[in-house]
Amino acid sequence: MPFFALDRLIRARAPVATGGGRERGSGEPGRFLITADVVYEGLGTPRQGAALAVFEESLGNLVVTAIGDGDELMAAHPRSMKIDAGLAVSPAPVNAHTHLDLSGMPFTPGTYEKFLDAVVAHARSGGRGLSAAKSGLAEVKKSGVSVIGDVVTDPAVMEMLLADEEISGVAYWEVISGRPEVADERFEQAVSAVNRFRALERPGGVRVGVSPHTPHTVSPALMRRVTAWARLEGLPVAIHVAESPAERELHLSGTGSVADALRAFGMPFQPTGVSPVRYLHDLGALAGGPTLVHMVAVDDEDVRLAQAAGCAVVHCPRSNEALGCGRFPWELFARHGVDVALGTDSRGSAPDLDVVAEAHAAIALHGARVSPRAVVRAGVKGGYRALGMRPKRLSGGAAASEFGAWLLGDASPASGAAGATWGAEA
Repeated sequence: MPFFALDRLIRARAPVATGGGRERGSGEPGRFLITADVVYEGLGTPRQGAALAVFEESLGNLVVTAIGDGDELMAAHPRSMKIDAGLAVSPAPVNAHTHLDLSGMPFTPGTYEKFLDAVVAHARSGGRGLSAAKSGLAEVKKSGVSVIGDVVTDPAVMEMLLADEEISGVAYWEVISGRPEVADERFEQAVSAVNRFRALERPGGVRVGVSPHTPHTVSPALMRRVTAWARLEGLPVAIHVAESPAERELHLSGTGSVADALRAFGMPFQPTGVSPVRYLHDLGALAGGPTLVHMVAVDDEDVRLAQAAGCAVVHCPRSNEALGCGRFPWELFARHGVDVALGTDSRGSAPDLDVVAEAHAAIALHGARVSPRAVVRAGVKGGYRALGMRPKRLSGGAAASEFGAWLLGDASPASGAAGATWGAEA
């Protein structure tokens, strides 16, 4: 379910219209009408029932001449070739949460706690690192996405992402240690590493951020120091939080499967008596509006705290489903005006790194609770917002290559739900 540039889609669906050299039959030369379930320019409100008029100004030079109501554009361009672009037409979506260095890990559905054990075992086997990250990045690029939020644990992976000229986004250096006695040492190590990486940043490329892993794998002192320092330095921050009901149980009572898993790792956790989100708020870790990843096991107060702090959240529906974490309460975030983004998480908890497939999964999971327009907005504007970046906005006059199609199923550019028809023959 990849994202295809619109000019590529048009050439694949209508080769005779874009330099193929054969007779076209009826139809207005070089004019196309692109329809989709949702049309989104990148800012504002996504539209249903809309379409794009595209004109071939010269051989291979496809330009969007108008964006508007589909029926009105069809009436204005009755002889244009009509092409169905599937779920949506928009600027390219953002994969706002990945773990590229886990791309060599087999897809491991099951319980959240067993998955954590599998991640540790995979890392100890040597399978987590630069080679896996290169493979994962190649997969993301092949999906049509070039803006990512990746959590990084290996300096070599960080250096690779910062040097790549084809991508932008944020690479979050992971900080993890639940032992309070080493909080100062871990903090100084994190500062040293991040400052070294920041010297490698390039204009328009990937930015360096920081990710204190979770509220239960980072000691209170370390969480407080890392988030306060990042706020002063203007660094992007991402925190995994409230991923499963068992995490909430851990904080409230110190019991449950996550508590058992931490004890097995020699990391006993003192219950905080409040939700994980409230705990971060009480520490001051929400100040500055970090991006919060997962946010499944939350209540109304948690969402209000996130909204008041200016946090965006990243939803990973296939990962949540694979690990039995429960349904992300999207409608609760919408009611409080919290920006939602989409991420694939890792290859270990999702079958691939295609954020368009993630969008389709979200639509299937949430049903009538969430509109396709909200999902498309999350994939584009929500992703930029989660990474602290300015969204891309497109309009009439843009090159068709700046827009793309969110195709349905396993469609290739040359196939699709409705294909292409000439207006005079429809």
